[in-house]
Amino acid sequence: MNKSTERPEPERTADGDVLPEYDFRAGVRGKYAARYAERTNVVVLEPDVAKAFPTASDVNRALRRLLATGGAAPS
Repeated sequence: MNKSTERPEPERTADGDVLPEYDFRAGVRGKYAARYAERTNVVVLEPDVAKAFPTASDVNRALRRLLATGGAAPS
């Protein structure tokens, strides 16, 4: 039997607060933020460029072609 990998949203009260049994007071904000940032490289594209390259794979393909032609050197 396969288990679902999706986690259900926490139940909320009528005013939108999370129910008391979901206690996040002992949580640490940003505990894994540095580790995550080490493995990511987020680049924000200008709107006109984003229209031409709507997906990450489109951007990567274009950059690899540019690198293959010697048009730009990685820093």
